[in-house]
Amino acid sequence: MRAYVLIALWTASPGLAGYDVADAVTFSFITQAFIGPMQLFGGGLSIPERIRTGDIALDLVRPASLQLSALSEDLGRAGYLFLVRGVPPMLIGALLFGIVAPADLGALAASFLLAVVVSFAWRYLVALSVCWLADDRGVNTLSMVLTTFFSGLILPLGLFPGFLGDLAAMLPWAAMAQIPADVYLGKTEIWQALGTQALWAAALLALGALGTRLIRHKVVIQGG
Repeated sequence: MRAYVLIALWTASPGLAGYDVADAVTFSFITQAFIGPMQLFGGGLSIPERIRTGDIALDLVRPASLQLSALSEDLGRAGYLFLVRGVPPMLIGALLFGIVAPADLGALAASFLLAVVVSFAWRYLVALSVCWLADDRGVNTLSMVLTTFFSGLILPLGLFPGFLGDLAAMLPWAAMAQIPADVYLGKTEIWQALGTQALWAAALLALGALGTRLIRHKVVIQGG
């Protein structure tokens, strides 16, 4: 359905956002393939439940870093979901519509990895918020809305008008889907794209490390 909508849109207005019809169809299927690995609808981490049960105290006293342990698990999950839920839709899209081949496999692999790290770092921050919130459904819903709207999952961010489009391209959610999709299609400067993703990954991971220190302090103050 999404592919047909984009075909109709680009047939009516060729060249939108610098894509042709084949690019638009490919964008549809490549971003669909990113939903599982990048967990674009949120979740994927066990930290919120462990905070609610108090098991997080055990995680915090272990010698391994909570953040790095969660990241390693998430990378494994992302790789599995890409193979199981990402590749099949792309193969179906290739058979039914035909899709564009990736412009640079090496750059795509790097961009994909950075996208997963940015997604993890964001979801890790959302997960840690459970330590201060009685109910995390609100922040999870807000996160899902922001990620869905600003990641490029619905439409390429180049279709957003004026300032909104420029702003959306600078936000961390673009690094989860729009940027790796553009790297796949060869529609962006590779080093600029990877640099933007790396910057957001570093910034969000640093905030996550700070958040981990804060919840450790909170657990100690509360006596375990």
